[in-house]
Amino acid sequence: MRGKLLVIGFGPGSFEHMTKRAQEAIQESDCIIGYKTYVELIQDLLTDQEIISTGMSEEVSRAQAAVRLAEQGKKVAVISSGDAGVYGMAGLVYEVLIEKGWKEATGVSIEVIPGISAINSCASLLGAPIMHDACTISLSDHLTPWDLIEKRIEAAAQADFVVTLYNPKSGRRTLQIQEAQRILLKYRSPATPVGLVKSAYREREKIEITDLEHMLDYEIGMLTTVVIGNSTTFLYDNKMITPRGYQRKYTLNTTEQRLKPHERLRHENEPWALHKGINDAVQSTRVKQKINIETSLQLALEALSKVEDGSKKTQQSQQNIQVSHPITSIFELAVSPGIANKKFTSEQMITLAEVVGSEGTMEYTPHHQIYLKIPTNKPEVITKKLSDVDFLIEPIGDVFQVKACDFCDGDKKDSIPHAEELHQKLSGLELPKELKVGFNGCGMACFGAVNEDIGIIFRKGKFDLFLGAKTVGRTAHAGQPVAEGIEPDKIVEVIEKIIYEYKENGHPNERFFKYFKRVGNIQGYTYKDMTPKIEIEPAPCGD
Repeated sequence: MRGKLLVIGFGPGSFEHMTKRAQEAIQESDCIIGYKTYVELIQDLLTDQEIISTGMSEEVSRAQAAVRLAEQGKKVAVISSGDAGVYGMAGLVYEVLIEKGWKEATGVSIEVIPGISAINSCASLLGAPIMHDACTISLSDHLTPWDLIEKRIEAAAQADFVVTLYNPKSGRRTLQIQEAQRILLKYRSPATPVGLVKSAYREREKIEITDLEHMLDYEIGMLTTVVIGNSTTFLYDNKMITPRGYQRKYTLNTTEQRLKPHERLRHENEPWALHKGINDAVQSTRVKQKINIETSLQLALEALSKVEDGSKKTQQSQQNIQVSHPITSIFELAVSPGIANKKFTSEQMITLAEVVGSEGTMEYTPHHQIYLKIPTNKPEVITKKLSDVDFLIEPIGDVFQVKACDFCDGDKKDSIPHAEELHQKLSGLELPKELKVGFNGCGMACFGAVNEDIGIIFRKGKFDLFLGAKTVGRTAHAGQPVAEGIEPDKIVEVIEKIIYEYKENGHPNERFFKYFKRVGNIQGYTYKDMTPKIEIEPAPCGD
């Protein structure tokens, strides 16, 4: 049985503005995947579906999990507020499918269910500001280069579009909305009406009407949509109205119109149109004359080019100018001297500086690796240079990594082959969340393997195993000792089974210790709560 992906836009969040099909799709799904705030908004529609909710910036893991579950034959709902095809999950789900070689005829089926986007829901609360040509621009530069966003704002401002700004501001992104205002003020009056709508049609809905000059005097955040009028937008009784242009032909305060219905589409009554008010017969004559002139000119140019033997110039002058903004790829990877080796050579450091250059970055980490971020379209050139100087290269992100000690500079070498085998078999394997296996070569465990997601200690010729350390936070704790004396020829197999179970059944963004707690048993090892038994007040991020 083929699985199905239902990519749902449920609108602003209120049931009254959610389509019937969106509600049906949620209720008929086996599994719901979405940002945790969105899952809370549809809570009353949920029954016994499996729920997978994750935080901000986890969109890729949600899409990957949805595809994986659909490939298992399940009907999976991927939810977005607004419209799933407008800054939502629809495009990303298709991209993940394409990466897996999906074909519509043979792969999982997919249905994109439209919803009311913020530009529409917010406009309805402001009056009628989107009655003429309009555009949406996201000010988030997490995925789009800021110089490209600037060009789009500039173009929209010059072309007198009504502009709706999504993602205008966050705790970290505070300058982008200021820059957008600066650009718009180059082309628009400071008195241009602006509407600020927060949480449209939700409990904490808030609406402010202001102008372009004073818009930054009001609270603007991630839940705010900013609607900026064009040169004709006006305010009436605290409503934003953008005229469609009817006043060019019609009188709105009388019942009798100047133009009769059969006269309204005549060219002479539309001097602003492409035809400039010229009727078809005259226009056709002028076009023919223009073609004749251009044909004569073309013949002359061709003759001249043959005389000069330089037809290339004529061809170049007739080419269209194409605008292209290719996506700049940031190649991210981790490098280290080796699993056991912790010492860099001078040649390696010189190579690092060369491949990173002035535009890339390198960051030292406590995981015995250096993280590199390098803008490039040729990652294979970089990896070859790094491999040529004997760097160990690994992907970063939600993958498997071995974090081993230095085995006392290699003196305690008996367990090194097992660490290297683990690295060879599992390194870079994609997982629900990043996972590190700490590997210590003796019972002293001085490199802290027990404090990693999975800890392996080589002691008296055999291995001890620790599972489920909480690696961060004030309630961090070591892993639970689950086995002693595992034979060396069995340790890699044991770890492989644990890792593949977690890969198959873990939720997106679910850390290993949370998975162990949720399922209660992994490969015969039973969970035991290792959390400190004292009251510790939770500390929010930034506290």
